[in-house]
Amino acid sequence: MSEKKQIARAAGVLGLATILSRVMGMVRDMVVSRLFGAGLATDAFFAAFQIPNMLRRFFAEGALTSAFVPTFSEWLTQKGEEEARELANACFTLLTIVMAAVTLAGIMLSPAIVSLMFPGFKVEPAKFELTVFLNRLMFPYIFFVSLVALCMGILNTVRHFFTPAISTVFLNISMILCAWLLHDRFQVPITALAIGVIIGGFLQLALQLPTLWSKGFPIRPRFNPGHPAVRKIALLMGPSVFGVGVYYLNITVGNILASLLPQGSVSYLYYAQRLFEFPQGIFTVSVAQAVLPSMSRQAAAGEMDQLKESLAFGLRLTLFVTIPATAGLMVCATPIFSLLFMGGEFDYAKAVSSAEALFYYSIGLSLVALVRVLVPAFYALKDTKTPVAIAFTAFVLNVLFSLLLMGPLKHGGLALASSLSALGNMGLLLWFLRRKIGPFGGRRIVISGLKAFLAAIPMALVVLWGMRLTDWAAPGGKIVKACVLLGSIGVGVAIFMTVAHVLRCEEAREVVGQVRRRLGR
Repeated sequence: MSEKKQIARAAGVLGLATILSRVMGMVRDMVVSRLFGAGLATDAFFAAFQIPNMLRRFFAEGALTSAFVPTFSEWLTQKGEEEARELANACFTLLTIVMAAVTLAGIMLSPAIVSLMFPGFKVEPAKFELTVFLNRLMFPYIFFVSLVALCMGILNTVRHFFTPAISTVFLNISMILCAWLLHDRFQVPITALAIGVIIGGFLQLALQLPTLWSKGFPIRPRFNPGHPAVRKIALLMGPSVFGVGVYYLNITVGNILASLLPQGSVSYLYYAQRLFEFPQGIFTVSVAQAVLPSMSRQAAAGEMDQLKESLAFGLRLTLFVTIPATAGLMVCATPIFSLLFMGGEFDYAKAVSSAEALFYYSIGLSLVALVRVLVPAFYALKDTKTPVAIAFTAFVLNVLFSLLLMGPLKHGGLALASSLSALGNMGLLLWFLRRKIGPFGGRRIVISGLKAFLAAIPMALVVLWGMRLTDWAAPGGKIVKACVLLGSIGVGVAIFMTVAHVLRCEEAREVVGQVRRRLGR
């Protein structure tokens, strides 16, 4: 099987597993919005969860994965499976010790961390104290999920993608059950949701270990911090934290500034981010995770032409799926919130406020997606400095745009600032990567993106017309709303794929081919 087909197949497996996870995540957010709405308690929970979640994105899924996978792939390719197994055990043991220390420090320093990250909460002592309490309760989540990320790196390198992708389903199920069954057992009901986070993190890790054993990598204690590959991973991780995690740092800055805006702003941004990350998790992360092991092996073997082809295909596939997703989210923002979240403590005004943030986040969907594929290319080439310098520039842009736009557009301005920052980040990454490795099919990438854009126009127009068939501000009517929304999206997808085939879009044929092969099995 060609490398391109392997990437597409891996992305398909990841996408299918992630669809289930994201659907459960959406159910989770629906339960949260119904039970707790958008106010003091949810602002406190989302802020408290943001802290370990930010560390997960920066450290576990960001720096650790981008540093570990290329090094582990090189070790496996050049040294063999026995040496790779030794490296995996050494990394797991050292990571367990480090993350235990980080967790204890986070619990003890929680008041200072919350004060730093959410200064606006200090004017409301009740909100501040609740945030500190919830943050202490949930901080061990970073311990579990960091080990999960290491397991994911090992499994992805040996071409097993399903188990790591499906594991987040258990986090969502745990949070749903705890929120639904235990919320009336606590003086502060939202405490039940925090307990669900910890149980879910443990279950995620427990799911990985048997799979590692079956793939020939049983985890055993092996304390060897002097291992040459461990040192190499540690050196790569330092700058990787900022290079991979700049998007999430921008989100964090947005939440910090949102704490200075009217109550509910943190919750509006959170709900919007969750929907924004739905296509990100299904498509973008799937492509990025699928293409990184391929590029790492090709870089280790010195196969630069093949690496360029893998990168270019990953970028084209990303544009093909994110451009129509951008159009869909922008057109359907308010209807989605009306259908999924409106009811109970979450009224139409809150749906509109959340949809406003989603609209502005959606502008940057393709840009963020391209960054997620471009940055690992640098790390596959063992270049950690360039993405960090570019990420710092993007971070500064985000801060400036946020301060400029949060006045007139409130929380919507913070979402727009994130998208504008992603534009600068993506443009600089493309320019510097081309200088580093030479042309990698830029003309084909542009043409592919243009075809996807042209195919998305009639799709968006039809979906926009369909959204006018019902009153989204009216309470109830969930069945009618669901039929209108899903029917319009289904017709829109059919139109997009039809136009893409007429335009002879290569990625459309690849996607259809993968679906046919799976149905054939």
